[in-house]
Amino acid sequence: MDNSIRLCCPCHFGLESVLKYEILKIGGTDLKVSDGKISFTGDENIIARANLCLSVAERVMIELIEFRATSFEELFQGVRAIELERYIGEKDAFPVKGYSLNSALHSVPDCQSIVKKAAVERLKEKYGVNWFEETGATVQIKFSILKDIVSVYLDTSGIGLHKRGYRRNSNAAPIKETLAAGMIDLAHVRSDSVVCDPFCGSGTILIESALKALRIAPGINRRFAAEKWSSINSSVWREERSRAIDNVDRSAKFQGIGFDIDDSAVALALDNAHKAGIKSRLKIEQADISQFRQPDNSIVICNPPYGERMLELREAEDIYRKMGKVFGKGGGQTSYIISPHEQFESFFGRKAVKRRKLYNGMLKCQLYMYF
Repeated sequence: MDNSIRLCCPCHFGLESVLKYEILKIGGTDLKVSDGKISFTGDENIIARANLCLSVAERVMIELIEFRATSFEELFQGVRAIELERYIGEKDAFPVKGYSLNSALHSVPDCQSIVKKAAVERLKEKYGVNWFEETGATVQIKFSILKDIVSVYLDTSGIGLHKRGYRRNSNAAPIKETLAAGMIDLAHVRSDSVVCDPFCGSGTILIESALKALRIAPGINRRFAAEKWSSINSSVWREERSRAIDNVDRSAKFQGIGFDIDDSAVALALDNAHKAGIKSRLKIEQADISQFRQPDNSIVICNPPYGERMLELREAEDIYRKMGKVFGKGGGQTSYIISPHEQFESFFGRKAVKRRKLYNGMLKCQLYMYF
């Protein structure tokens, strides 16, 4: 019997290459990379492993079908043809959500109710019942209609994968954990790296760096929607969790050093690091950027304040000037800085060796790389 399952992971635009490497590392095969997502083949173990171990994926979805539809009848018949009973039990809840772009079927509420109706009709026939109480596990159906091509998925993650479980609280302008993890990969953080963040905020970049260096699976401390599904044996999740625990490298020499001008941010970062189980690897203190000295052979990775949201643009530009004066003083020359400011380099005073376009939410940014 063929146990292979087609899966799909969305990610931040610009992090596809990082995600590709991670998927290959966990054993995914037959990868298809497109803008902001990668689909690949795996089995039930790979579903669990992907949820636990992928650091830049936003979620892990089962890819059920792709077909063309320009009428509600075509949409209904396309969805009705899917073997939904393979994953959705008689008592399970199966809510539907999705979106439509540049397609004949543009009313999302109408499409949603057609997809739901088709799923109900299919499962009524399979289970010989007329009504579903939907009191069991939640198997979320997701659809997208893009230029009349319908894709239907089941979401195995539940809450987005950026929610690792350690950041109960955050400061005003946090960076998403998945984006931070991607920057850390691009900065080639290793088990013996020293990572500095002079604007550490709630500590996300430092914590994600420590998790990567110590090979701690980012999802190890949380639960996923598919753990409750009857279609996936709970032994699969147990096996993959213990595999992830065995993979941790506590002998790694990693060290994280953080500063923030705000005392409450320092306390918050230390609290989050404690929840993530890596507090002993971090040293975080209150300090202004003008006092920063980069430790020898360290990597600076940071998300300095943006003018649009937290500070006036002029204040942000003043900070960039200060950064240009202090970064690289001391023995370290390597820094990775994310900013949406088009003229960042001129305020910082140096052209980046490399740049990469990334999105922080809807905000178009550049990762400026100096080494």
